[in-house]
Amino acid sequence: MELYNSFAVIIVLAAVFGYINVRFIKLPSAIGVMIISLVGSLMMIGLEKLYPNLFQETLRLIKSLDFYTILMKVMLSFLLFAGSIHINVKEMRKERRSIITFSTIGVLLSTIMVATLSYLICHLFGLPIGFIYCLLFGALISPTDPIAVMEILKSSNIAKSLEMKISGEALFNDGIAVVIFLTILEAMRLGVDKLTFVNVLLLFLREAGGGLLFGFLLGYIAYVALRTIDDYKVGVMITLAVVMGGYMLADYMHISGPITMVIAGIFIGNKGRRFGMSEVTRDYVDKFWELVDEALNVILFLLIGMEMLVINFSISYLWIGMCAIVIVLVSRYVSVSIPIIILKYKKNMERNEIGILTWSGVRGGISVALALSLPYSSESELIVSITYIIVLFSIIVQGLTVEKVVKRLM
Repeated sequence: MELYNSFAVIIVLAAVFGYINVRFIKLPSAIGVMIISLVGSLMMIGLEKLYPNLFQETLRLIKSLDFYTILMKVMLSFLLFAGSIHINVKEMRKERRSIITFSTIGVLLSTIMVATLSYLICHLFGLPIGFIYCLLFGALISPTDPIAVMEILKSSNIAKSLEMKISGEALFNDGIAVVIFLTILEAMRLGVDKLTFVNVLLLFLREAGGGLLFGFLLGYIAYVALRTIDDYKVGVMITLAVVMGGYMLADYMHISGPITMVIAGIFIGNKGRRFGMSEVTRDYVDKFWELVDEALNVILFLLIGMEMLVINFSISYLWIGMCAIVIVLVSRYVSVSIPIIILKYKKNMERNEIGILTWSGVRGGISVALALSLPYSSESELIVSITYIIVLFSIIVQGLTVEKVVKRLM
């Protein structure tokens, strides 16, 4: 009953804040809800002395929510599938070199650069932190968030090729970043000297390669099932089973659930929609996943705003967080520029593409969830605080200005 009550409160707040945003504020739904949620959290902090019981009850509710489990184990599968089912595989093939390079080499470059600069900044502020914690921070903050990015791109009028690079990279790089993050965590647990190149390679192949293969298998099974029936209700249920059952099995087999969902979504969204569904089934499947995507986005950004109540913000953390915003943006610029220069993509580049790719690299809930998954320590508290600061800046400032920046640079 306690779980149901918590879920009911979240749904009611999401509906109320969503209405306020659509009726009065008129921002992109997820960003508008997050801003209202942030304002509500700040008001709650301000009213702590007047209404201590209400504040404590709200705080208890937020602390009872396992943000990492809610996002990474439940919501992420739905959000990634809902995003990837609308990806045009023909358009994606044209940009495959860019997408693969940005989501692998780009993430690695950014991780190392963010870790090095963060290590120097923390010591400059008198907060010595082990370099391995800085590497963890670099890994969790480097991937652009597909959930945040794709919500913003819906309202941005940019070239199709550039949109595909941004959304394609965002869909794949979180899976790569999670593998890097888990590898660094394993190194911290075992000791760096005990982790060999072979161990890292096997972990990567199992997580990423296993996710690719399992995603194709799930997509093909769903396609065969959809092709042999013509019933929109069962068709929707099949896609739902792919997401829930597929993600559960991927987790059980210790392979990348996010990559599995992206591949399965792309397969069903292209071959399944084209050859396995009637027009009626296709319409219902599209509308169902559009609704799921919109609703879960609003809930996710509501939760990000509410997390303000439980995250520690000291003055030194705030200053480091401000510096980290610049570090992440500079690292994003470098991690995009170097692959483009080395692999000579310039022939296929849009005007000012590097600047657009840099500013559209929005961070979101995945970064917060990974930060909150770290075992509690003074280092993890610092990482959670500065991650939250970066995510707020990224979603609010970059998210609300990316369309204007794109228009100016194009």
